[in-house]
Amino acid sequence: MKQVFLLILILSGFDATSQVLRKRTAKLMGSRFDITIVANDSLAAERNIDTVIAEVTRIENLISDWKADSQISLVNRNAGISPVKVDPEVFALTERALHFSKITNGAFDISFAAMDRIWKFDGSMTEMPSPEAIKKSVEKVGYQNIELDREHSTIFLKRKGMKIGFGALGEGYAADRCRDMMLSKGIKAGIVNGSGDMSTWGKQPDGSDWAIGITNPLRKDTVFAVVPLRQGAVVTSGNYEKFVVFNGKRYAHIINPSTGYPATGVSSVTVFGPSAETANGFSTSLMVLGKEAGLKLISKFPQYSYILITDEGQIFSSRNLDLKKYSL
Repeated sequence: MKQVFLLILILSGFDATSQVLRKRTAKLMGSRFDITIVANDSLAAERNIDTVIAEVTRIENLISDWKADSQISLVNRNAGISPVKVDPEVFALTERALHFSKITNGAFDISFAAMDRIWKFDGSMTEMPSPEAIKKSVEKVGYQNIELDREHSTIFLKRKGMKIGFGALGEGYAADRCRDMMLSKGIKAGIVNGSGDMSTWGKQPDGSDWAIGITNPLRKDTVFAVVPLRQGAVVTSGNYEKFVVFNGKRYAHIINPSTGYPATGVSSVTVFGPSAETANGFSTSLMVLGKEAGLKLISKFPQYSYILITDEGQIFSSRNLDLKKYSL
């Protein structure tokens, strides 16, 4: 899950191109989607928003692990029984997610869906779960037990009770997919924001860049930087609102799939880059890996930049993102 500490800044300056901007909010994939389209007229903008909503719904019906008739639900029901043939699109998304699981050594794990939800972040927990309960909660998690057959386009979960799920990664994929679809239709500017997984393209009607206001999760009412979006996508993961404290230590709602323990040390991570799907994988992984291991990982991918804020309020950013230039 993500906590979003981003503010899309839409300016209303002079419209030199006679284009109009239309925005609509819809509940898709169990989350809030904000869709912004810039087009030559209002009717075209609204029709293209309808197209985006239809595309996200199509993707949800393919990959949702909550919908009993989705291909992913069928894969999960056949865990430990038999491989399941899926559409090439679903196979490719699973393949990318599995690759991410491998390069993060399980800090990101698409089989996390099988984890027992023993941690509660609604105020009802009065003590930590026992080490035994925590260990048991992740016994069915393990990307190593996912078998992909590219020739036959099948997915097989080797252990009974295993599950895969795309969660926010699916929202990032849908945002990227809709951006590419709009570009292919000649729509030169817009934003698809799936619960904080944002894919953007083009510029605002007045010719200015789309811009993101970034708040410190420890002071949510304050924007400390405004960053123009020139690379296409931005995603934030954070733990400010959902956490518990035991013995003076804060435990975030983002769980390490390998250990079953909540992430500690990092309050939020914002990742910029060409793909919202990949940026989501990085933002989640950096929360789990922590500052040192996380920044070592993302430094290997120069197309992506980051802003990381620790639990103590320290701010770190990548060299290819001049944060001082955008600070307020």
